[in-house]
Amino acid sequence: MRVTLHDVSKGRGGQSLPTTSLEFHTGAVRFAIAETEQRPTVLGLIASGRMRPETGRVSIDGSPNARALRRAVALVDAPTVSDPHADIALAGVVGEELMFAGVGATPLHARRWLKNLGFAELASVPIGDVDPAVRVRILCELAILREGVRAIVLVSPDRHGGSPDGWWRIAAEFADRGYAMLVIVGGAAAVALERMQELGAVNATGPVEPLVLESVADAAPAATSAPEETTENGAAR
Repeated sequence: MRVTLHDVSKGRGGQSLPTTSLEFHTGAVRFAIAETEQRPTVLGLIASGRMRPETGRVSIDGSPNARALRRAVALVDAPTVSDPHADIALAGVVGEELMFAGVGATPLHARRWLKNLGFAELASVPIGDVDPAVRVRILCELAILREGVRAIVLVSPDRHGGSPDGWWRIAAEFADRGYAMLVIVGGAAAVALERMQELGAVNATGPVEPLVLESVADAAPAATSAPEETTENGAAR
């Protein structure tokens, strides 16, 4: 699966999101830079098919099918849209996501799920106090429980602190498991990732030249490195 954003923007004159082009695809993780309070969420909403761009187009496998895009792409931890409230106990967050996934969602189910993932001791901890990398692991594992999810747009994991290599390694693991991964980060986190020499960034903070999009056949597995609005206010190596 390949998701392509070509010359998308949002807001008058691109105030909410300047003209941006990027792509992410199965088996790879890419990051895109988006600064300001709202731009990361706006970019995440557009990349996951939950917001229509002002200009440009978004496609999934070459088709502008927003409904298919929404079903295939999970939007994870986007501020004001899909991030859990910081005071909610982790078991409560898990229970709610299990319910959305259509599986057992009682407190017992939630605690058992956390135990199977290796985080039983965190069940009663407010999610706002959970280690950033652990938070990413748990939220991404919950996202893929939903039927049809083949990609994750993860929004601003760097805002929770911690070292970028923690959540970046987790994103790479999900790519290895066959998911398409887009991680939207701020400039400081991008500098850290570039120093890790993992990949190049797509800069969403200002106008950028459209990417030359590679074909799946040409993509090197180890060298890949961000409709109608359904939300009013509120997923290369």
